[in-house]
Amino acid sequence: MPTSDGNPAVTRIRIDRQGSGPALVLVHSLLTDARAFDPVAPRLAARFELHRVWLPGFGGSEPIPDPSPTLFDIAGTLAEALEAAGVTGNEVAVLGNGFGSFVCVAFAATCGDSFGPLIVANGGAAFSPARRAAFTTMSDLVSGSGMGAVVDIAVQRIFAEEYLEAHPSAAEERRAVLLEIDPGSFAASCRALRDMDLRPHLGAIANPTLVIAGGADTTTPPEMGAELAAGLPDAEFITLEGCGHCPPLEHPGAFADAVEDFLDRKPTA
Repeated sequence: MPTSDGNPAVTRIRIDRQGSGPALVLVHSLLTDARAFDPVAPRLAARFELHRVWLPGFGGSEPIPDPSPTLFDIAGTLAEALEAAGVTGNEVAVLGNGFGSFVCVAFAATCGDSFGPLIVANGGAAFSPARRAAFTTMSDLVSGSGMGAVVDIAVQRIFAEEYLEAHPSAAEERRAVLLEIDPGSFAASCRALRDMDLRPHLGAIANPTLVIAGGADTTTPPEMGAELAAGLPDAEFITLEGCGHCPPLEHPGAFADAVEDFLDRKPTA
């Protein structure tokens, strides 16, 4: 398990490798973990060497010691972990979903020359005041009462309503995953998302970028993805209709199609 032992704001990060070919880094959402990519991993691993990152406080990754890391602190953790693992260079593609996508955009803003194409799934550049307030509420609930206080609302934010109706077991599976997350890291990540504003940094990102939105995503709705794509110098924007916040889980086929099509046109090597 590759790890990073950097400065005090950086901790040991778990990265799981699978497959062979050009490197493709996968960074998960706040409301899931690296296992969210399980439905697409076999297909993608047939063409790419996957590097599934577990963000701080998830799975085997230690929490960041700083109780109030910024999004750029977390992106620095990712950068150091990938460098320590030797996963750098223009041949490397980076993909983030949800929280992971915000981390990857911050990573591109500061270290974009260390990798090639960027794929942003269900992200944006900044949250509205109402959505910022929701992150404060989630942070306070988890800090006071643990992950159990937010699992039900979190499940509703991951999936489209139609998906949950068709896959009732998905809710219980996600609850189990959420309860494994370190509460302090989750709360700190909520605050980092609340406080971030990536809009001033977008013009400096030269990486060719695909922005994917879920048409039924109420957490990071399509207009957030459209705003992000409009602010990037070299970006494409697509919407997966009927999809919620985590397309690898909900629409794995369409998601993998979009990833492969983009990387075929924006090769990593």
